[in-house]
Amino acid sequence: MAEAYSKDELDRRMNGAVATLRSELAGLRTGRASAALLDPVKVEAYGNTVPINQVGSIGTPEARMITVQVWDKGLAKAVDKAIRDAGLGLNPQMDGQLLRIPLPELNEERRKELSKLGAKYAEAARVAVRNVRRDGMDLLKRLEKDHKISQDDQHTKGDELQKVTDAHIKDIDSALHAKEQEIMQV
Repeated sequence: MAEAYSKDELDRRMNGAVATLRSELAGLRTGRASAALLDPVKVEAYGNTVPINQVGSIGTPEARMITVQVWDKGLAKAVDKAIRDAGLGLNPQMDGQLLRIPLPELNEERRKELSKLGAKYAEAARVAVRNVRRDGMDLLKRLEKDHKISQDDQHTKGDELQKVTDAHIKDIDSALHAKEQEIMQV
């Protein structure tokens, strides 16, 4: 079966890279509490490693407080340990099955670290988008070489693909800029 060029498929793959970036950025801590902050936390439960949202309800009752209501009393200690070991700089306080997680003030150094981490995530997303573009361009060249499309078609579709790529890179840059503004806001 011959491969067919699909701008929609390439666009979908680029959108996936942007969506991944947005979820990674949502997990970066800003001055406000967010349930997304605990998304990377995995808990040892029932012989498996599961996301924290599968063992309890996560809430943000205050601007600087996250709570986790653990459903199974036996897992409260495991959830506490998972949050402490996740490298987020958080120290939960246990109250039975409820964990209260106060968010400390972000200092300037930590804000800069978070900005750098956001930039690293954005660069990974840009690379993913460029890889999709490269796959599309390679396919167009192959189709033209095999005389399935004309040289003019190859150039036209290549220009379209570059425009789609540029739009996704712009989305990535604006998402990063917005997150950096949020992080640096005191």
